[in-house]
Amino acid sequence: MRIDFIFDILKNRHHQLVELAAQCPEDKRNLMPEGFKNSIHWHIGHVLTVTEFHVFGLSEFALNKKLPANYQDFFAYGTKPADWQSEPPAWDVLIDQLRRQPDEIRELLESKLDMPVKENFLKAETFGELIVSTVLHVTDHIGFVSAMLKTLK
Repeated sequence: MRIDFIFDILKNRHHQLVELAAQCPEDKRNLMPEGFKNSIHWHIGHVLTVTEFHVFGLSEFALNKKLPANYQDFFAYGTKPADWQSEPPAWDVLIDQLRRQPDEIRELLESKLDMPVKENFLKAETFGELIVSTVLHVTDHIGFVSAMLKTLK
């Protein structure tokens, strides 16, 4: 597996999501257009939270998590803004974390892409495979955010 390719594509997908998020007017970040179950704010936090879960939570490196534990309450699989009991992390905080996350992952795992990981629901066998599955997940959310932006305009 080519190391630069894996990490570059992860960083590229995160960058694409940041660029899309920048197109969302502040007053529309928490709206849920008809046909959608979540807001763009939720999608940004979800990508962060699930990326960390896939890469660290499904491996032996769970102690390397950088995000606060309460992100799970807001952005984990199955969550939605209608269930939030308090204010979610601020938009700017999420965007900053989204920008940094790929570099943080690379710093920790660059020499470990072929290292085996514990059995997981993604059926990934190595860190490289966990990162590839994460790239696919982020790409899905890029599509959702893109469609939401068109609907919100």
